[in-house]
Amino acid sequence: MNTFIAAIPGALRKLDPRVMWRNPVMFIVEVGAVLTTVIAIAEPFLGDSGSPAPGFTAGIAGWLWATVLFANLAESVAEGRGKAQAATLRQTRTSTLAHRVVGYDDARDAAAEGSASIDVSSADLTIGDHVVVTAGEIIPGDGDIVWGIASVDESAITGESAPVIREHGGDRSAVTGGTRVLSDRIVVRITSKPGETFVDRMIRLVEGASRQKTPNEIALNILLAALSIVFLVVVLTLNPLASYAGGAVAVPVLIALLVTLIPTTIGALLSAIGIAGMDRLVQHNVLAMSGRAVEAAGDVTTLLLDKTGTITYGNRRASAFLPVGSASESDLVAAARLASLSDPTPEGSSVVELADQLGASGAAPTDAEIVPFTAQTRMSGLDLADGSQVRKGAASMVAAWVGDVPSATRRDLDEIVTRVSESGGTPLVVATRTPSGEATVLGIIHLKDVVKDGLRERFAELRSMGIRTVMITGDNPLTAKAIAAEAGVDDFLAEATPEDKLELIKKEQAGGNLVAMTGDGTNDAPALAQADVGVAMNTGTSAAKEAGNMVDLDSDPTKLIDIVRIGKQLLITRGSLTTFSIANDVAKYFAIIPAMFAAVFPGLAVLNIMGLHSPASAILSAIIFNALVIVALIPLALRGVTYRPRSASSLLSRNLGIYGLGGIIAPFIGIKLIDLVVSLIPGF
Repeated sequence: MNTFIAAIPGALRKLDPRVMWRNPVMFIVEVGAVLTTVIAIAEPFLGDSGSPAPGFTAGIAGWLWATVLFANLAESVAEGRGKAQAATLRQTRTSTLAHRVVGYDDARDAAAEGSASIDVSSADLTIGDHVVVTAGEIIPGDGDIVWGIASVDESAITGESAPVIREHGGDRSAVTGGTRVLSDRIVVRITSKPGETFVDRMIRLVEGASRQKTPNEIALNILLAALSIVFLVVVLTLNPLASYAGGAVAVPVLIALLVTLIPTTIGALLSAIGIAGMDRLVQHNVLAMSGRAVEAAGDVTTLLLDKTGTITYGNRRASAFLPVGSASESDLVAAARLASLSDPTPEGSSVVELADQLGASGAAPTDAEIVPFTAQTRMSGLDLADGSQVRKGAASMVAAWVGDVPSATRRDLDEIVTRVSESGGTPLVVATRTPSGEATVLGIIHLKDVVKDGLRERFAELRSMGIRTVMITGDNPLTAKAIAAEAGVDDFLAEATPEDKLELIKKEQAGGNLVAMTGDGTNDAPALAQADVGVAMNTGTSAAKEAGNMVDLDSDPTKLIDIVRIGKQLLITRGSLTTFSIANDVAKYFAIIPAMFAAVFPGLAVLNIMGLHSPASAILSAIIFNALVIVALIPLALRGVTYRPRSASSLLSRNLGIYGLGGIIAPFIGIKLIDLVVSLIPGF
């Protein structure tokens, strides 16, 4: 309720005809409200006005104004949902002090520490300027780090309290103006003009100030305007026809008929549906640069997904311990865990976690000497105080460290190594050496790119939506095939280069498909620009964010699946409420037309199937219902119709069954109930 109250001032401001004319349907209603109001004011001075009941015209005028106000309220509520986030972002947009480097030389790192700098306002920075930002300072504008590494607080943008690492020379070099450096020192090259930063664009978008209508929305508006004009012509011809038959129809009645004929329900909610769709993306921390991108997401037929970080966790994880020869699994697990206790890598941690799940335990000996991994030895492990040793690493290097491996153990080892490699995994061989110098190969740790839980089901869900999934990876075809089969994607592109990605997108589009993809690097920019829906990661480069038409503030590539769902939900919501609106109008005819012409054409009385009390109560009840149904549907327009993957025919049947049939039944019930109340008013 507080949300609706807060939106009332905005709804009143939208009554300005210069704003209303952009919505042709509601502009006609507003014009009708003005004419009816003038007639209601003039009636006492004109004598018999032809109104069917005292106060009828004033009642019609009041509810027509309510109809317009409710339509504006729907749009105002939708726009207001982003106000709080925009207010927070606006606080970060204030002018800040910037240390602009004088004569920065890309080839000279000393510029970060020793070069001269001058203090200027962030509003005076231009594209290409270099600024130094140190711990505790606000980054004065969007840019790319060209020197240094720092921890950055991006909570004002992403809502996440955990700081992130930004560094030069990679795909995590982009920084956003208004975020705060927490540690170290960086040099940033400014890539945006004042007032055109990422935060500025986000503020305008979440407030709806720069939301442009999509092509489908424009086409639907044109259709609604055309229908309104047709019904306007029809209504204008009714009075002469009635007069020819020996009667006349009052102007307020004709206006009431016009308003009930034209599709006011969808006309009132159409803009709110579009704004709410973009707002749902904002709630998922995704910024859409245009409504067109949201709609395109709903029509996507091909989804391109990077393997690393999207389909898999990004770091190889231990998935199994495979003993060889006569070694027991318990000995292998214990040795593998011991060798990994001092391994700080994600792979080492995963070995310890898996071993713990299998019942192994214990801390690393404090007197053990850590043997770190090197590119030369390709092994790591521990040398214990009693002279024993444990190693894990590449098969060939561990076998060489062991020395003489029994032929049976060698065959077993080679077989398992081959099997793990062909499945797309990485084999790590574990071996030990006793104080007496006797070395033994215990077995293999199977490291693999672990597919994220639930992805197979989600890809199956996408398949039921008619969306084809393609995994893109730089892995060799053998590994790519194994992971693609485990994840359940429809196809894969192995050893992919930027040119390969671009060519694949063009090929899909040439076949009539709409393509969505994610990316974060400069090398992804061409493909992001070519894709119909290009989702750039906020952690990525400025080039990637400029090329895409959406930015994921959380940098979660799997969110592309949610984006598609939100796009489809927007399209289904618009279609469902359009169906309801048209069916709703059909039902209202049976309330208002028999009541209007019963006196002139008595035969029409048979159509008064609801048994409405009188012509005046029937007309006023229809107008009241017409206004109230908008208010009733605002929550649905903002929340969106629940989307469930189904075939097109099933969706059509559901749409017609719920919203088509519901749109016909609701007016019969609603208008009859309102008529019972209106009939209690004297004169009606």
